[in-house]
Amino acid sequence: MAKLTMTPGRWDELTALLRDEERLQTEYPKVAEYLDMSARLAGTGDSQVDAEFDLRFVHYMTGGSAVSSNPYWDIVEPFVSEHERSRMVNGGSLEGSARLAFAQMLLQASYAYAIPSPQTLEWITGFCGSLPIVELGAGRGYWAAQLAHSGLAVEAYDSEPPDETTNTSFPSTAGQVDVWHPVGGLSEFATRARSADYVLFLCWPPGWGDNMASDALTLFEHAGGERLVYIGEPKGGKTGNDAFFDTLSDRWKLESVDPHFVSWWTDSDGAQGWVRR
Repeated sequence: MAKLTMTPGRWDELTALLRDEERLQTEYPKVAEYLDMSARLAGTGDSQVDAEFDLRFVHYMTGGSAVSSNPYWDIVEPFVSEHERSRMVNGGSLEGSARLAFAQMLLQASYAYAIPSPQTLEWITGFCGSLPIVELGAGRGYWAAQLAHSGLAVEAYDSEPPDETTNTSFPSTAGQVDVWHPVGGLSEFATRARSADYVLFLCWPPGWGDNMASDALTLFEHAGGERLVYIGEPKGGKTGNDAFFDTLSDRWKLESVDPHFVSWWTDSDGAQGWVRR
């Protein structure tokens, strides 16, 4: 496992923060919540692995962009293992742990549902080529920020931009940024008045019968769109609706799949590149 390295100054900062419970609760309530709850939950069975995860969680969740441009990945990367050619965050156990599951919930609310590993970002860059990306359902814009760091031109939109309105999936929380990349509302997307000379990016569009994914794809088709990056689960899973998958099957062709995508062990998501037939 790759060891976390910190400057003496950063170590002193964390030590002082953790010793001041009132300050920790006020400035970083989600970190305080994790530390309080994790002590009561079963870990991986390896105390060293669990302690390393806790340290990374605290360091990156309280350090912001000053310590990492992709803190989500830096927290989970050492805890990725491979099983049957799939890469997943499970701490080395196929069943994960209750502690990791609680951390997963907090990390997904703080950053994004899917994990943007450097290899996946490289794969998306290759699929997009010189085309810009438009992301719908961007949430905090975490993926948009990572793609922008990779050199792509990115526009991000959401029906509930977390820095402008209440978003139950990505609530405003002390110590965590509301958005990592500018996220416009759907009214801004509707008035962009440009043809679909971009790649549509849908990352974990809502499932359970929600029409968001199929509506976005239909609008993209009507505008002449031809390339789609979809990150989510297969038909019948937690993401997308049946009409979305039916449209892909009828009028699109799967051109590329990221072989290195990293998922939480609880999920079955992947990254796919589709082209219009």
